[in-house]
Amino acid sequence: MYSFKEIQTVIPAKDMVDVVLSRTQRRTPTEVHPQFKITRIRSFYMRKVKFCQTTFNEKLQKILEEFPKIDDLHPFYADLCNVLYDRDHYKLALGQVKSVQSTVDSIAKDYVKLLKFADSPYKCKMLKRAALGRMCTAVKKLSASLQYLEEVRQHLSRLPQINPQTRTLIMTGYPNVGKSSFMNIVTDANVDVQPYAFTTKSIFVGHMDYKYTRWQVLDTPGILDHPLEERNTIEMTAITALAHIPATVLYFVDVSEQCGFTIEQQVSLFHSIKPLFKSKPLLVVLNKTDVKPLDELTDEQKKLIASIKLDEDKTLEFLPASCLKREGVDTVKNRACEMLLEQRVERKVAQTGKVDAIKNRVYVTATTARSDRPPHIPKGVREARNEDVEAEEANMTEKQLMERHGGAGVYSVDTRKHWELSNDEWKYDNVPEIMDGHNIADFVDPDIDAKLEALEREEEALMWGDTDDKEEHERWMNAKDTLSQIHKKVEQQKFENRLNKNRNHYGTIRRQQKQTPEEIAEHLRVIGNDNVDTEALKSRAVLKRRRSVAGLDEEGQGDEDMHVVSSSLNVEEAATAEVIKRQKQRRLARDARKGEGDHHIPEKKPKHLYSGKMGFKRDRR
Repeated sequence: MYSFKEIQTVIPAKDMVDVVLSRTQRRTPTEVHPQFKITRIRSFYMRKVKFCQTTFNEKLQKILEEFPKIDDLHPFYADLCNVLYDRDHYKLALGQVKSVQSTVDSIAKDYVKLLKFADSPYKCKMLKRAALGRMCTAVKKLSASLQYLEEVRQHLSRLPQINPQTRTLIMTGYPNVGKSSFMNIVTDANVDVQPYAFTTKSIFVGHMDYKYTRWQVLDTPGILDHPLEERNTIEMTAITALAHIPATVLYFVDVSEQCGFTIEQQVSLFHSIKPLFKSKPLLVVLNKTDVKPLDELTDEQKKLIASIKLDEDKTLEFLPASCLKREGVDTVKNRACEMLLEQRVERKVAQTGKVDAIKNRVYVTATTARSDRPPHIPKGVREARNEDVEAEEANMTEKQLMERHGGAGVYSVDTRKHWELSNDEWKYDNVPEIMDGHNIADFVDPDIDAKLEALEREEEALMWGDTDDKEEHERWMNAKDTLSQIHKKVEQQKFENRLNKNRNHYGTIRRQQKQTPEEIAEHLRVIGNDNVDTEALKSRAVLKRRRSVAGLDEEGQGDEDMHVVSSSLNVEEAATAEVIKRQKQRRLARDARKGEGDHHIPEKKPKHLYSGKMGFKRDRR
């Protein structure tokens, strides 16, 4: 198989020049001084010329290696390339690439020789410049050829993967006779089907399985009945596939004539392309029988169809089919595959010659029938056979018995059959389990499961029998529903806060806002608690307010922060608190911090102040 999809993109000539010159500048030294030795200056410029020549050589050689050579391809692909791309034009484009590659090498060789004898830095620089300029000029002349090769590469990458050596079915005939519909049924392909001619403009490939082997089906474009010189590129692709791929050919005939061509024209096309079917299995498919059955054909049409044959003494097979109703499609597919398999077997036998070598050594004889009496086996022989079987079974190991009776996991090993007891009937008795000197079986009640079920039913009846318990259960379920509503409300509020959060600023910590006694009472009534003492809530709020005014928090302890309260602090203490507050703000402003949580460390060495090359005999001091 040919991997045309692996061919890399062919860049235009102008882009190739830019890429090579940029790479030469980046991958070679860029600084030279007049005070250097002349040998060092020469090697500096010679390196640039050689590197540029090597890069151009690699680019062009890659194109020559990746594109397929017409003479090395299979005849099918060689003729297909000739039809699609013009063999002469293709070879000429690759030849021009090879010629420019040789030109670039010779230019580099000549200018390297001149650089060896350059006696000044200026002459070295001009020789380098001339060498690179001549190389780029030569490559720019490939503009048209590289553009053509890029178009060929794009078309090659879109070609289907066709294996000319594998088992293949090829469908051919006039346009719009049902080839694509047949292919969509027998394979997994999805070929476009339309009610007008030349819907298929290239070869389509589908795959199917027959007798556990993979088959490929080729849907070729329709062919018209005119001379070979007048056929276009679309028709020539079908001719190429028929000429070079060994496969079973399915010639489709539209008996309903809905394709726009009469049966006489379709028969005439068959006779015009008959040489392409030589040495290939051929099957004529009478398609669209759902529109016009074969019984409704006239005698003249039947004679025309019967005249379809390769040789005068050899008849072809005609099979009716209907792709719309899927009648006869499987029959056509199976018969076509069988015909190709038979031919492949015959061809292998004829090539090897083993049949003739074996045929000379084979002697066929015929035996005469004897009497019809039944076979007689003596009694002693039968008894000896039975004894041998019994002895074999008696000496079998447990592993052999396991393999005979289903293997591991199916056969259960009998560990008691080899026990030596006074009475063999005791082998399979139930063995009592003794614990602490007592037999466990004596303490097991055989009706324990039934008694347990009865006890569970009694407990369930007692559980639901009391009305108070039912009311308690209902209250518990109502409380659970209320709790779930509270949780949903909290989650919803969190989600809304997350959406409304400004992500460009630091979040401010908010103190919890205290609710009034009326708001608390209203909330408790909403969730179902009507027994609310509003006066008690108000008195509790007054007590908390008194504690906060006295300089204590809700727990009765002093707060660490200073609260400036006008009712309890004098003017001097308020002034002192204001001074301390300003000192804190001054410290933050001096450090240029946004707040107490700002610990950002700015860049200590800005790149725009510390980048670049230092001048001659200078440093950072």
